[in-house]
Amino acid sequence: MQFGYSETCLAHDPGSRHPESPDRLRAIRERLKRKHGVTYVEADPCELETMAAVHDRDYLESVREFCDAGGGSWDPDTAAVEATWDAARQSAGLACWAAEAALEGSAGRETPFSIGRPPGHHAVVDDAMGFCFVNNVAVAAQHALDHDAYDVDRVAIVDWDVHHGNGTQDIFYDRGDVFFVSLHEKGLYPGTGAVDETGEGEGEGTTMNVPMPAGTDDAEYVTAIEGPISAALSEFDPDLLLISAGFDAHRHDPISRIRLSTEAYGLLTDRVRSLADDADAALAFVLEGGYGLDVLAESVALVHETFDGREPIEPDDEPDESVATALEDVIDAHDLDVELDG
Repeated sequence: MQFGYSETCLAHDPGSRHPESPDRLRAIRERLKRKHGVTYVEADPCELETMAAVHDRDYLESVREFCDAGGGSWDPDTAAVEATWDAARQSAGLACWAAEAALEGSAGRETPFSIGRPPGHHAVVDDAMGFCFVNNVAVAAQHALDHDAYDVDRVAIVDWDVHHGNGTQDIFYDRGDVFFVSLHEKGLYPGTGAVDETGEGEGEGTTMNVPMPAGTDDAEYVTAIEGPISAALSEFDPDLLLISAGFDAHRHDPISRIRLSTEAYGLLTDRVRSLADDADAALAFVLEGGYGLDVLAESVALVHETFDGREPIEPDDEPDESVATALEDVIDAHDLDVELDG
């Protein structure tokens, strides 16, 4: 893989007790340095016009002014410092680079992965929340759609962060050119992402929420990808597949109750790579959450290793009955012709 990275993203520091700290990127860099000779690209920061394609301009101006005034607590979870605006622009710029590199093949045979921060998938059209100020993956998706050189008509986003990607859903909920999938823990922050939230207007059917019960493990996530998610994306046939890659569904992450192992991220990577190959779609990854530093770094490294030829170890168990029922609900909500394995 080729990684997008910038020291600018380290300057956003909401405090030593905040889980979304610069140490997240330092841990990833150290782990990749220790075992892998990866390359890094520092992309240009995102222009306000590009971000305003998915965000309210007045909102973006208010974030910039808030940071210029020294920052503070935007809400109880989301804090900024003076450098946060530049970090947010840089994080969105890295996501746009990842989309561009995937579409242009400029990374050669290497799949691009943007490891910017702050993360983005909770940022809605006109507000920050959940550690997020600018919705990086949404900006990148819209950038690809708007850029005439890329000839992109349809973008799919698969969000495997443990929290529902409510911001990305909010931005594209009434759009037919972006298919958004969120695979998340049921009932966790921000409390959205029910199965029956499927889009509206021209976007009816292009939002798929897959809320998983606490305790869900590797085999059950794989079944979700191979079942309803694969069937839906096969019908949608995207030109670009973006992964909102959060790693907080790991069993050792401090803020979730999903029970994924590190190996799960190799399995998920293998499956979304197959989805992209089947659709002949470009593929790129954009970092979201993940707050246990060791397991975050190990999981990102395993994504890289999967593209470097490592074969993931397949799970040998079958989905729990409660998970199978949840996935059947998703299949019914989207009227898909698919049967679950196991």
